Amino acid sequence: MAGPAAATPGTAFDADAVIAIAECLRGLEGPLLPILHAVVERFGHVDARAVPLIADVLNRSRAEVHGVVGFYHDFRRTPAGRHRVRQCRAEACQAMGGEELAAALERAFGIPFGATTPDGRVTLEAVYCLGNCALSPAAMVDDELVGRADLGRIETLVREAAQ
Repeated sequence: MAGPAAATPGTAFDADAVIAIAECLRGLEGPLLPILHAVVERFGHVDARAVPLIADVLNRSRAEVHGVVGFYHDFRRTPAGRHRVRQCRAEACQAMGGEELAAALERAFGIPFGATTPDGRVTLEAVYCLGNCALSPAAMVDDELVGRADLGRIETLVREAAQ
């Protein structure tokens, strides 16, 4: 079975493409998560207009699809910035300075967690475990895991990624 065509994240919403992705993957066991991941890969987020289309293909309620989108942090409802800064906010990271780092990130980027800078450069996201507890506080800049994260390292990685 051929997979759905990939496009650049942030591509404009296309109902036919969402239906094609759902149709292509609905035969999998537990198809909802793979469909949602494919939609995020294609569009950069799960547009609210995609929810009823996916629900119809899978013969599920819109509430069920919406609930899954809302439960998992990987399924954004709005487009992310060009760079995603995710910081672990779980207990181990909090105990190692995570709250101070979170406050510093919000000040440095001028946005709260869950928001994107007005220029679309950075999205700041809270996550609850990156599996790097031994090197707390942990963060990710785009796809790069950062142990013993501090503001300077994160700002440097964002700056380097922009080049």
